[in-house]
Amino acid sequence: MRNRLIIGGFYFTGLVLLSFGISLIITAGLGAGPWDALFVALSYNIGLTVGSWTFIVGFILILLNGLLLKQKPDFSALITMFVIGSLVDFWLLVVFADITIAALGSRLLILLTGILSGAAGISCYLQSDFARNPIDQSMMVFHQLTGKSLSFSKTFLEVAVLIVAFFIGGPIGVGTLLVAFGIGPLIQTFYKPVTALRTKVCDSGEINKQTA
Repeated sequence: MRNRLIIGGFYFTGLVLLSFGISLIITAGLGAGPWDALFVALSYNIGLTVGSWTFIVGFILILLNGLLLKQKPDFSALITMFVIGSLVDFWLLVVFADITIAALGSRLLILLTGILSGAAGISCYLQSDFARNPIDQSMMVFHQLTGKSLSFSKTFLEVAVLIVAFFIGGPIGVGTLLVAFGIGPLIQTFYKPVTALRTKVCDSGEINKQTA
């Protein structure tokens, strides 16, 4: 039970860090990742908040993933999308609502901080197998249906979404490239120490339990 709570803590901490990173990247105004650029574009063109579109698109992906695999949709993933969407709206509409940044150096710093936060958040969030992000699940579905590698599947979907976001006015720029090519290696960099920390915390609890 204790270990489940610990892993749950990593899961929620990861979503907080991820949403914070997404919001910083958007606030920097130098281009967002493909999916976030799509959500921003939908918000600009149709209405609703960025967080709302995160949830709506996530719901559509859950249905589509289930349909393509001929399986029952994993609606537990809606929890993840709801939390991420709500937190993104909190950061953008409450915390960063009145912030205007003109200096390019400051915007670049915010962008890089956002990418680091997002990568750290994903590394924490992946410590749990609960309610995986339907965007990640889409990559797995494409991989299973086509037989292509995970790397190709991820890249293909990201490029496809990027093209859609570009044509409907999403924020595409240098930040988009940094997110696309930088966040993967950063996740790999963070994942090992975060996993070691989670293992250490869980193991220490077991040791204390045995010696009590």
